[in-house]
Formats: sequence, C-alpha cells, structure tokens
Amino acid sequence: MSKYLLIASMDVEPDKEDLFNEVYDTEHIPGILKVPGVLNVGRYKSQPMKMHFGGKLQDMDVSAEPMYTAIYEIESPDVLTTEEWGVAVEAGRWPDQVRPHTSNRQFALRKIMD
Repeated sequence: MSKYLLIASMDVEPDKEDLFNEVYDTEHIPGILKVPGVLNVGRYKSQPMKMHFGGKLQDMDVSAEPMYTAIYEIESPDVLTTEEWGVAVEAGRWPDQVRPHTSNRQFALRKIMD
C-alpha cells in the first residue's frame, strides 16, 4: 500500500510561540493521530545552515521558508477529506487561539516512493 506525506509549514507570531508549541504537542497532534489513516506526525523547526554546494561552502538562505513544519504520514490523500480529519483540525484551542497568529502557511502532499 502506498503512503503519503502531508507537509504543513507556517510561521507564528513570536509572542505566541509558546502557546503554538504547547497546543500543537498536547492537543493538535494527539487529536490528529486518532484519525483513521494517520500513521505518524513529526514536527520540525527551521535552522540556519551552511553546506557545500556548487563546489564551495555556502550559507543557504532559508529566510523565506516558514519556521515550523509538521509532516503527517498518511495512508491515502482521502484521509484529508474525511469528517474525522475535519473535526480533528478544528478541535481544541487551535482554530481560535493559535491559527489566527500563524502566517506564511504552506501545504504540500507527497507520495512516498517505494
């Protein structure tokens, strides 16, 4: 069976960062993991970076990238259209206390190549 990755990235207002992380870890992810077809969720925070590229060591510009990313491993894109998904993404403090303080939201869906 194929698996997919939903990649959700965003920035958050600096004064709401603690609330963002608390709600994501204690409410949002546990709720999403209860949705049938959601296999795993990982969270990531952008970091400045240097790497060898084009034959030289370069500072890589990540300034346009959103600061936070969550990667949801799902069984099928259909998971995202279920009522259970819809309820989970609107649960708790996320829609009223967190989402309004996020910006630069980007979403991507990727099929995992076997």
